[in-house]
Amino acid sequence: MDSLSQIALGAAVSVAAFHKPIRNKQMKVWHAAAAGAVFGTLPDLDVLISHGDPISDMTMHRTESHSLFYLTLVSPLFAWLLVKLSGRPQLFKQTVLAVLLVLLTHALLDTMTIYGTQLALPFSDYPFGVGSIFIIDPLYTLPLLLGLLLAFWSKTYWNTAGLALSTAYLLFGVVAQQLAYAEVKQQLADSGQQADQLLVTATPFNTLLWRAVVVNEDQYLEGYYSLLDGSTQMQWRSFPRDTALIEQWQDNPAVARLAWFSHGFYQLEQKEDQLLVTDLRMGMAPFYSFSFVVATNEQPQAPVQLEFPRDNAASFDWLYQRVLAKTQIPLSDLVK
Repeated sequence: MDSLSQIALGAAVSVAAFHKPIRNKQMKVWHAAAAGAVFGTLPDLDVLISHGDPISDMTMHRTESHSLFYLTLVSPLFAWLLVKLSGRPQLFKQTVLAVLLVLLTHALLDTMTIYGTQLALPFSDYPFGVGSIFIIDPLYTLPLLLGLLLAFWSKTYWNTAGLALSTAYLLFGVVAQQLAYAEVKQQLADSGQQADQLLVTATPFNTLLWRAVVVNEDQYLEGYYSLLDGSTQMQWRSFPRDTALIEQWQDNPAVARLAWFSHGFYQLEQKEDQLLVTDLRMGMAPFYSFSFVVATNEQPQAPVQLEFPRDNAASFDWLYQRVLAKTQIPLSDLVK
């Protein structure tokens, strides 16, 4: 999730964990919130580490710093440092619990996005990504912020209420994703479409509109299903996949790494003299968050990330219309 959401979650979890010390006047609400905000941000500082190229940087984000095992190991150390700095050694046990919960909920929340979080290191490097919530969703973050603000001025039960509402929203996203997945799968079957791999993930800023990606050997499809669509037939846009190009470059380290990280939801295409590899999971055609040049004139090179297109204002208006089921035109047709 975005930094603001992780700060808000960390602060809210910390206030909840320090409920008794706050109630007994051993700690102020803002002290607990500030500590939670710091530790809620800490795991994402791994983005400051350079791994040599943008594909390595992308795929090695959310690794050891998001491992449930390593986070559990370091929690007592961070708690000890916190009680030393705050001068509250009597609260060591509560501090260990608070730090542990803040760090673990950070990693688990990131796992709900589609990006890929390597929770199981060092035992497995599998990048987990549920995709039931977009990386930025105000309906998740606002209850946390509102609950915290009210807790500063009133009682901490407002913070608990904010946590409950945000968690309920996460659960709604999981249920909505399963409903969308079942509908997409049924529509594919009814239309006789082949689906070697199917991905259904949340679209920006909401959990009503779901993006479906089908990857087959020689093409991939993109379609959108809104929970407000009812029985309306989905509109699909197909894009060719060059099987010969994929076979030629599949052993290239950069291509192979992105193919692994994306669970096969990637595209290789030749544009003039450049070979591009794109993660199909994040973005909306033709706007993708992660696209890289990995060869020029058929000569492998160090990956170079393409800048995300800035001129995509039409996509926001389309998104609003599509969420409300007011249009069925694919975005890729609108902006091509």
